[in-house]
Amino acid sequence: MSLVCFPFKEEDVAVVVRNLECAASHPSVTGILCVGFSRGETWFAIEGAKASIEKSCNVRVHLLLQKRIGLALRGGKGDGMNTALGYFLEHPEFTRLHFYDADIVSFSAEWISKAEKQADLGFDVVRHYFPRSSTDAMITWFVTKIGFALLWPNTVLPVIEQPLGGELLLTRKAAEVLYSDQRVRAQSDWGIDTLYTFVSAQQGLSLAEVYIPEGKVHALYGGLRDLRTMLVECFSAIQSLKREAVPADGVHRMESAKAVPELVKQKVGYDIEKTLKLLAKQTWSQGQRELLNQHFDPALAKGLQNASEWPCWGFADEEAWIGAYQKFLEHFEKGNPDWEELLFKVWVARVVNHTMRNVMRGYDCAMGTLRDFLWDTIQKSTLQQQQTKLSSSGAVHSLYSGHSAAESLANGQGKIRKKAKWSTDTMCAVQQ
Repeated sequence: MSLVCFPFKEEDVAVVVRNLECAASHPSVTGILCVGFSRGETWFAIEGAKASIEKSCNVRVHLLLQKRIGLALRGGKGDGMNTALGYFLEHPEFTRLHFYDADIVSFSAEWISKAEKQADLGFDVVRHYFPRSSTDAMITWFVTKIGFALLWPNTVLPVIEQPLGGELLLTRKAAEVLYSDQRVRAQSDWGIDTLYTFVSAQQGLSLAEVYIPEGKVHALYGGLRDLRTMLVECFSAIQSLKREAVPADGVHRMESAKAVPELVKQKVGYDIEKTLKLLAKQTWSQGQRELLNQHFDPALAKGLQNASEWPCWGFADEEAWIGAYQKFLEHFEKGNPDWEELLFKVWVARVVNHTMRNVMRGYDCAMGTLRDFLWDTIQKSTLQQQQTKLSSSGAVHSLYSGHSAAESLANGQGKIRKKAKWSTDTMCAVQQ
């Protein structure tokens, strides 16, 4: 039977208690595990509701403080999820482990049922995915998915719909695979979702994704600045894996999506005016400017310089992002404040470019360009990897070299890029 885990910090108490009651009432659930970041108002509210839930649902509610497991990195989401993994593996009476964010207003028993049905079919991992705003999930689209597409294009990784989602089911087999991997236990921060997804694919665990049409309604971030730590830690997780190999024969099934609710289509996920100020002149350090001029395309450097004086974003297109991403993979230093802020600024520029160029033309167009960009990157990265293999065998000459397609997709160094003339069909193409 199943154990449902709700990691939490300080949340809306009424929402949390309702979600605990909902999960505890499900016929497949025999235990609830609440893993707290600290003992605060939410902790004591759960403690107060615990006896009532146990009595009415005949299900044990376990309340734990997350352990400090990954000592080399910042303690955060990873420690919480890995605490739950360890607890689950110590209790053989549970056969499956669910994770759900504690603050989800739209959570229902159907989320559990959909995951259970796929696990009944033999899938090792089941993930939930949702309709998203065209300005939501910008780390997922531009950091995780593009990173997967550049480095492992012929695997299941880039086509997983929501690789950073915190809503998933793990079988005991999957939990054992993940917890036995030292890289997973060490990833104590926001990078844990990347590690769970990556290691699952690398170890050949089968994956199903189920669609939740009502979406994930929960507490939102105030702006892009609030996502800076998550951005840095998710990118750093990708960078730490860049030389790893992943088999190309993964099993991945995805439930078809339904019509996207109008409320989701109309939502803009951040304050554009405040975001433009994140690139202003006074936010730049001398160290950031030196790194930008030393390592990156002069066209990108010039564009960011212009953006620091006056709002502009045309320079931060798909081509520019691919070139910058490759340079970050090669040179980025986590813990260096100038590198971290530079990564943040380039990502902000890419998000603004997407918003002003694509989102303003409508939801379907915006989502289409995101998917086209990803698919084009997968295609071109796969071809580059094939050509690199031929080149290394002596069959092809004068090709790019490197451990990954990411190194092949960047333009020549020290040259001003010539802007591609994007058409509707090719606007997301990546120059080779």
